Amino acid sequence: MYISARSDYALRAMLAVAACGDGGTTRPDGGDGGRPDGGGDLVKAASLARAQGIPLSFLQGILLDLRRAGLLHSHRGTEGGYALTRPASQISVGDVLRAVGGSLTTVRGLPAEDAGYHGVAAGLRDVWLAVDGAIAVVVDRTTLTDLLVHQEQAPAR
Repeated sequence: MYISARSDYALRAMLAVAACGDGGTTRPDGGDGGRPDGGGDLVKAASLARAQGIPLSFLQGILLDLRRAGLLHSHRGTEGGYALTRPASQISVGDVLRAVGGSLTTVRGLPAEDAGYHGVAAGLRDVWLAVDGAIAVVVDRTTLTDLLVHQEQAPAR
């Protein structure tokens, strides 16, 4: 499995939004803004980009994909920003990876299920599907909350 910069950035952005919107006490920009509807803090794209070291123009495309996938919603205006559409405990790493990258596993640029072989290589498709299934088990079982809890429990270095 190849983790692209886009996938890595998407997960980092979602974790930062989750830390703010799920009762987190630390905003990526150090501020203390809140959502008008009281559902947690809104996080601005520029704050995410700065805090996570992600080029803003690249992040904006990622945030659009996450919004289109139904993982984030955005509010416009000076008090606007991004928030999760559901609790972090209901958003898996797999949800985020699929939102920005499509298939979890690709073979020569195609989803593993589209790989076709014949002759002596016919068994390879089954191997790639098994790899895809194993990856899906891990990323679909791991939620944003799991990662945030792990971060809170990690000893300071």
